[in-house]
Amino acid sequence: MPLATDKTGILTPIQSTGNANDCSITIPSDSGPVVIVLNNLPEIADSKSASYADEGIIGRAMPLKTYSHSENRVISTKLTFFTIQPGDYTTPGTTDYNLAALRALESAVYPRDPSSNNSLAANGLPYSPPPVCSIQCGQLLGNQPLCAVLTRYSVDFPTDVAWDEATLLPYKFTVDCEWHVVYTNSNLPGSDRILGTGR
Repeated sequence: MPLATDKTGILTPIQSTGNANDCSITIPSDSGPVVIVLNNLPEIADSKSASYADEGIIGRAMPLKTYSHSENRVISTKLTFFTIQPGDYTTPGTTDYNLAALRALESAVYPRDPSSNNSLAANGLPYSPPPVCSIQCGQLLGNQPLCAVLTRYSVDFPTDVAWDEATLLPYKFTVDCEWHVVYTNSNLPGSDRILGTGR
């Protein structure tokens, strides 16, 4: 089992394999997708509920349960970013990379310029909705990356750690995110798909 830190206490980053089992978040943007590679395992909570209606029957001791619909699948993540080595904005664990990742996450709750989508611009619509992102962390959330929209983020900049003098970004900070999983109408999952027996 890999350890989170080495003998000196320095973070041991998750090794990127370049496949779908990496721990990453992909955020589409007008200039191309931004891929945030997470070099440490985030805290993840995954919840979903089903809604049933009670149907009372005369003379029956208990009402019938009628399935109505399922609620949103909500994934909460607590992402921790560390500055562990020098480098540029393309190297996970550097100040520039962490700052770029933070800006990408923040952008996912804002509408986009409609000029980036020709069909929207042609119809004169004033905005394009925020992007649909892709999240994956090994196989914790599923066998394939999930499409999700970011509904909320909250960032905590602690004052009890060192910080970068140029940007004032702490060498360690956390971002709490709440995601709602989305599917196309033709690709809605059922229980067989979740169990892995569906096609």
